[in-house]
Amino acid sequence: MTQPELPWEGGCRCGQIRIKVSAKPLLTMACHCTGCQHMSSSAYSLSVAIPSEGFEVTHGEPVIGGMHDENLKHYFCPYCMSWMFTRLEGFDWFVNLRPTMLDDPRWFTPFVETWTREKLPWVTTPAVHSYAALPEMNEYEGLIKEYTAQN
Repeated sequence: MTQPELPWEGGCRCGQIRIKVSAKPLLTMACHCTGCQHMSSSAYSLSVAIPSEGFEVTHGEPVIGGMHDENLKHYFCPYCMSWMFTRLEGFDWFVNLRPTMLDDPRWFTPFVETWTREKLPWVTTPAVHSYAALPEMNEYEGLIKEYTAQN
């Protein structure tokens, strides 16, 4: 499915936190690590990397939850506890948004899947690129260029 026209809006399950996306995604991903399995209560977590200047919380105040790591900030709704987005210390130029927080996430397909060495044996995704752990840092530029060229 083709990405809908920007801006996109979304929010948590209860609606107390609302967000707006006004920049095209850099990359879409599925993470199979056991940490994401636990945090999402699912087989994997999904994320869409959005340039920071194109992402804003328009209503409410999300709180940090999940693993309280100084380099990894997972943001949740304080009321319904929906895991909404993640920010990585030192990578302030993007936000990893959980695409199911968007009002219309039907366009989303993971382009990259990570931590496949920890995935549940029955899981498959349509990801174009698959990694046993994470891509090397020098691979991200090419992945982003390839993804954006296709979208």
